[in-house]
Amino acid sequence: MPRRKPVRGRGIFTGTGIIITGLLATLVALIFPLWSYSDRSDTGLSVLNAGTVTTPYGPLSALDRDFITKVRLAGLWELPAGQQAEQKGTTQAVRTAGRHLVEGHTFLDQRVRQVAAQLGVALPNEPNDQQKQWLAVLDQAQGVDYDRQFANILRLAHGRVFSVVAQVRASTQNSLVRALADDANTTVLDHIKILEATGYVDFAALAQDMASGSTPSAANSPGPTADPGQVVPVTPSPASTYWLPPAASSPPTAQP
Repeated sequence: MPRRKPVRGRGIFTGTGIIITGLLATLVALIFPLWSYSDRSDTGLSVLNAGTVTTPYGPLSALDRDFITKVRLAGLWELPAGQQAEQKGTTQAVRTAGRHLVEGHTFLDQRVRQVAAQLGVALPNEPNDQQKQWLAVLDQAQGVDYDRQFANILRLAHGRVFSVVAQVRASTQNSLVRALADDANTTVLDHIKILEATGYVDFAALAQDMASGSTPSAANSPGPTADPGQVVPVTPSPASTYWLPPAASSPPTAQP
């Protein structure tokens, strides 16, 4: 029986096919993660675009609206806390810090109500649950313990807000929000410095609290779209008078 001649090239084609198949598999493996990542809803660009609406002052994002709400919430509890510190503080430094809080948040509350009205953002009229708890702690504290609690609670809260202000200021496309962030940055930094000047801030504990994220997240804050009704201005008690800067400028740094 005659022998069949081997078909040369079959092995070549088989080997080439394997190589091509391998290359295609590698290409798919490289492309698929890129495609799937761009389609995810939690990417930075998707988060930025989510809930963004058009306004005459530029796009207004969900982060912008959350920031506006946070500025209002800060005044709802920090202004009364400042008034309380003016009365209960046992040192001049604590009472001065209280005065800075009152002046700063009187100014910021006027600004945030103005901005919210222009952008159609609804504002809350009472602090959130965490802020109410902080006020309850300060209500119970007395003497030097009050000074320490006041300085550390307010310093922690301002540290959290400070990072939010920086994020919004760096990313917002809305001119009104950008101007509000400028005013908030000046005010919050002033409050941080004056609280530290009391001498009661525990920086080691503060660093741990900041790292653990023990303060409420944006999800715990009242939503900016739920209409709370008529917005009530946050103002100092009638017995006190405070100089209020023009709405278009930042508050000056008060001298202790």
